[in-house]
Amino acid sequence: NPVLLEIGCGVGNFIWPLLERNPDIHIYACDFSPRAINYVKANPHYSEDRCHAFVCDITKDRLANVIPPHSVDIVSAIFVLSALPPEKQAAAVSNIVEILKPGGRVLFRDYGVYDWAQLRFKAGHKLEDNLYVRQDGTLSYYFSRERLRELFVRHGGLVEVENDYVVKRLVNAKKEIDSERVFAQAKFQAPIDSSAIEAAMSGTTI
Repeated sequence: NPVLLEIGCGVGNFIWPLLERNPDIHIYACDFSPRAINYVKANPHYSEDRCHAFVCDITKDRLANVIPPHSVDIVSAIFVLSALPPEKQAAAVSNIVEILKPGGRVLFRDYGVYDWAQLRFKAGHKLEDNLYVRQDGTLSYYFSRERLRELFVRHGGLVEVENDYVVKRLVNAKKEIDSERVFAQAKFQAPIDSSAIEAAMSGTTI
């Protein structure tokens, strides 16, 4: 049965449709916030038989203490790593790789370089190249294709399947906003024979 890990699950909005559409899937879900995990566990659809939610700081809490090593088919990292300082991103990737099954894939989406939000930061908010601090004190990192390749391929030892930018135009006539949102979207795969990959991934709808 397919096994998925969602990093940064929040209150579980990604989890419940997946469980409904894929009756054989098992989902691990982690988040930095204990409050978010409590929301997930309080949901009437939550069942330990099909879903295991837990609090985790992926930069220092070992995922393999909860998830068997090399057992996960799909890892979802959607708008997660941008909240980490660059010096901790490699540790997070190593943590992910340890639980990824041979042939398993990481699905990544996050903010891309030259995104409209990056260009709107005022002076004093830039900490270093592509790293900014918001007014509430949280970090926002903007990824390049080269940075993703450095993290997941050269550091993590994964194979690059897809690594590109998704550009979407944002128009709000009332607020006189006409801008481009830029997102980094990528897939990385643990090395394995291609036929085995397709067998592991078949039947799972995302």
